[in-house]
Amino acid sequence: MLGLGGVIGAGLFVGSGAGVALAGPGILISYAIAGTLALLVMRMLGEMSAADPTPGSFSVHAERAFGRWAGFTVGWLYWLMLVVVLSVEATGAAAIASGWLPAVPQWAWVLMFITFFTAANLASVKNFGELEFWAAALKVGAIVCFLGLGLLAVLGLLPGSSSPGLANLTGHGGFLPHGWGGVVAGVLAVTFSFGGLEVLTIAAAESEDPARAVGRAVRSAVWRILVFYIGSLAVVVTLLPWNDSEIGRSPYVAVLEHLGIPAAGQIMNVVVVVALLSAINANLYGASRMVFSLAERGEAPRALLAVNREGVPHRAVLASVGFGFASVVLNLLWPNTVFLYLLNTVGAVLLVVWLLVAASQLRLRRRMEQAGAERPAVRMWGFPYVTWLTLAGVAAVLVLMLTDADARVQVLCSAVASAVLAGIAWARDVVRRRRRTALAVSSPA
Repeated sequence: MLGLGGVIGAGLFVGSGAGVALAGPGILISYAIAGTLALLVMRMLGEMSAADPTPGSFSVHAERAFGRWAGFTVGWLYWLMLVVVLSVEATGAAAIASGWLPAVPQWAWVLMFITFFTAANLASVKNFGELEFWAAALKVGAIVCFLGLGLLAVLGLLPGSSSPGLANLTGHGGFLPHGWGGVVAGVLAVTFSFGGLEVLTIAAAESEDPARAVGRAVRSAVWRILVFYIGSLAVVVTLLPWNDSEIGRSPYVAVLEHLGIPAAGQIMNVVVVVALLSAINANLYGASRMVFSLAERGEAPRALLAVNREGVPHRAVLASVGFGFASVVLNLLWPNTVFLYLLNTVGAVLLVVWLLVAASQLRLRRRMEQAGAERPAVRMWGFPYVTWLTLAGVAAVLVLMLTDADARVQVLCSAVASAVLAGIAWARDVVRRRRRTALAVSSPA
C-alpha cells in the first residue's frame, strides 16, 4: 500500500492535465515510457534492498558501490528534495482547506498539518504505517471507482451516457496531435510523478521481514501503478477531447462532471488533500530515516542518532520537519524568488537518484557474482543489458530537459548542488585521511 499510495498524488489527479495538453492522447505513450523507466529502476533498487535492507537504501548502496562521497552526496540531495517538496505539499493542501474554511488563514492550516504529522512520526513507526495505509486505501479506492465509472461510460453502459467510440482518440488532430515531439514533452512532464516509490525500500528496513517485504512490494506495486496511471488517463482522453479546456484544470474533475457526478469538484478536492497529506507523511518519514542513516555512517551530526522509547529517531524527525517548516515559510513569503531557487535546486534530484541506483546495481551485482554470493531474492531482468539501457534512458531524459528553458534551470541548479555536496564529501575524506596518517605517525611502534 505504501508503494501504491506513494506515487498516486496530486501529480496524477491535477498535474496530468498539463501532460495531456502537451501530448494529446499520446500522453498514454509518455506515461508508458516514464513508467517503464520507473519500473526498471525500482527493480534494481529492489534487488539491492532485498539483499541488504537498510533505512539508507540507495544512499548506502551508492556508498558501497562508489565510496563515501557517493553515499554522502545522494543522501543529502534526497533529504533536501524531500523537505523542500514537503513544503510545496503542505502549502497546496492548506490552499484547498482555506477554500473550505476561509476564516482560517493558510499559515494556520500549514501549522496544523505539519504538527499533526510530526506527532504521528514521533509516536511510532506503526503510526506512520497506519496513516499511509488508510490514505493509500482512499486514493486507490478513488482510482478504482473512477476506472469503473469510466469503463462503463466508454462502453455506453452508464445510464444517461453514450459510448464515444474512438472519436476522441482519432479526432482533434489524431492520436499524436503534436507528433512525437509532444510525446517527448509529455515524458518530461510526467516522469517526476513516479517519484515516491523509493520510500518503500526505506520503510522495508523497519518491517518484520525486510527482504520479503521489499520483494513483494517491488514485484507488485509498480505494474499496478502503471495500470492505474495509464488506465485512468485512457478513460480521460477517450471520454473527452484532449484539448477540452476543463482537462487542463483537472482531468478527473472534468470527466466526473461530464458523467454528471454531483459535487465532482469537491470530491476530487478531498482526494487531492488526502494525497498531499499522505505525501507530507511519507516525505517526513523518508527524510528522517535518510538523515538518520547518514548520521549512522558519520555523514551527519551524531546527535541525530538519538531514538525515543518507541525506537523512533526523534531528533532526525525534528531536524527534517524543522527545515521543512522553514521551507514552508519561504514558500509563503517568497514563492517566486528565494523558494523558487530552492525548488529548482532539487528539480532534477530524482533523476540523479535513478542514475546512481542503476550505476550502483551494475557494480554491486558484478561484485556479488564474482564473490559467488547466493542468488538475490529479487533479480534485475536482462542484466547487464537492461541496466545499461535504463542508464541511457535516464540520461536521455536529462539531456531532453536541457533543451527546455525551464527544465534546463532545474538540471543546472541540481548539478551545482550535486557538485557542491560531492566537493564537501571529497574535502571530508581528505581531512579523514590526513588525521589517520597523523595518528599512524604519532603512534608508538
